Amino acid sequence: MSFFHANQREALNQNLAELQGHINVSFEFFPPQTREMEQTLWHSIDKLSKLQPTFVSVTYGANSSARERTHDIIKNIKERTGLDTASHLTCINATPQTLQEIAQDYWHNGIRHIVALRGDQHVSNALPTMYAADLVSLLKKVGDFDISVAAYPEVHPEAKSAQSDLINLKKKVDAGANRAITQFFFDVESYLRFRDRCVCAGIDTEIVPGILPVSNFRQLQSFAAITNVKVPNWMTAMFDGLDHDLETRKMVGAAIAMDMVKIISREGVKDFHFYTLNRAELTYAICHTLGVRPKVKAESTLKRTIK
Repeated sequence: MSFFHANQREALNQNLAELQGHINVSFEFFPPQTREMEQTLWHSIDKLSKLQPTFVSVTYGANSSARERTHDIIKNIKERTGLDTASHLTCINATPQTLQEIAQDYWHNGIRHIVALRGDQHVSNALPTMYAADLVSLLKKVGDFDISVAAYPEVHPEAKSAQSDLINLKKKVDAGANRAITQFFFDVESYLRFRDRCVCAGIDTEIVPGILPVSNFRQLQSFAAITNVKVPNWMTAMFDGLDHDLETRKMVGAAIAMDMVKIISREGVKDFHFYTLNRAELTYAICHTLGVRPKVKAESTLKRTIK
């Protein structure tokens, strides 16, 4: 964001220095479909787990094979890292009985954190029989899950209005959601205005900003068109001419995300959720800049001191 004046940038960096060690991060992954993608995923999990995130989440598909992949990965992450692992769960095209059985299975396997979502509609004319608020209520009847839900600073594409979208979020929170994680965004002001509107609507849960480090701008434009996310003109200009320059795109994407986090953290936000796309490099670099570092074990420190 090159439009910042030098003294503004200095103020942001000073604020960031004061926040060292006081930032909480969480990471999102998706189930791999090939052996190569699986290796990339585990490399990313191993690297990012060193930062001791508050939790990691794994996305979820509506069909049974996708559910099994998610379930297996969640159990493996938990066993391999000991991290709090959260499964995405959608209620689209699923009966309450099926959802209850899935929730009970997670509960019995020690998975106590769920990201509760309605899910994407595949038949445009069919109205959903359940919504995310209904899923939150169902989960709370199964067990005292820690539940995250989705929020949309720039309004859900299917919402009738910004107000109806906000009312829907309040229903999810009133049903028992513990936090809301936003759709990715790049207009920081839209997030801050949305947070203020949530307070005015009586939504007192945490609104965690979802951060997407960008390396593939063309792919981002497709995502943004589907999800109703605004891509600012200054961002288009920054990526202009870089279609065949991956390394420079990575540096530009990291710089944008870092500046976003600096501005948002200055507004008192200390929790950030990163959409990793199963790759660790950009997210790790951003977290390092935020002061989120691997913890050095006391035993290892002692051994080095003795030697």
